[in-house]
Amino acid sequence: MKKALVTGASRGIGRAIAEELAKDHHVYVGASGDASEVVDKLASAEPFEVDLRDPAAISAACAQIDELDVLVHAAGIYPKGPFDELTGEQWRDGFEVNFFAGVQLVRELLPALRRSQGLIITINSGAGFHGLEQGSIYCSSKYALKGFTDTLRLEEQGRVRVTSLHPGPTDTDMIAADDRVKMDPADVARVARLAVDLSPETVIDFLRVTPLRKS
Repeated sequence: MKKALVTGASRGIGRAIAEELAKDHHVYVGASGDASEVVDKLASAEPFEVDLRDPAAISAACAQIDELDVLVHAAGIYPKGPFDELTGEQWRDGFEVNFFAGVQLVRELLPALRRSQGLIITINSGAGFHGLEQGSIYCSSKYALKGFTDTLRLEEQGRVRVTSLHPGPTDTDMIAADDRVKMDPADVARVARLAVDLSPETVIDFLRVTPLRKS
């Protein structure tokens, strides 16, 4: 059975992707706390419980993974507020979770992914293409993630496939107070599945998926 690691899998888009991939993958369920609720509901799974702001903890957790076919970095936080009210700690936390954790996970797990001719999916956002008012931390970290993903795709061409997935507003607790039309996280998971199911000779560079605006 193929193996997939999904960060942010305790809720939202990450959880939906973990549930989708669990249909035919053994899933490492990434969570900052107790992952047992999700693990217990999946056919083949185990916890990957780690604080993504802790590089040493990430290294220790990744050292337990010898084989991997799919890495999905779906974890993310959205410290919202006007630029002049955001603290240095909020900036560091935002980049640690949204960007640097993804970079370290790739660095630690790249040998296993190369052996399997595997796939890396970064869950980005429309914020990876344009700014959002009161979203300077989130947008900056997502722009950085897109730049990293685009460069990694070029460098790993022929060895590991790399896809950047940019969902529009999605019905998760991250933007629960947002009154925009939102997608079901399961729909985003189905889009991620498209990238997973392609042959090793084919890669989706990036995908942008948005909710239908009804008239």
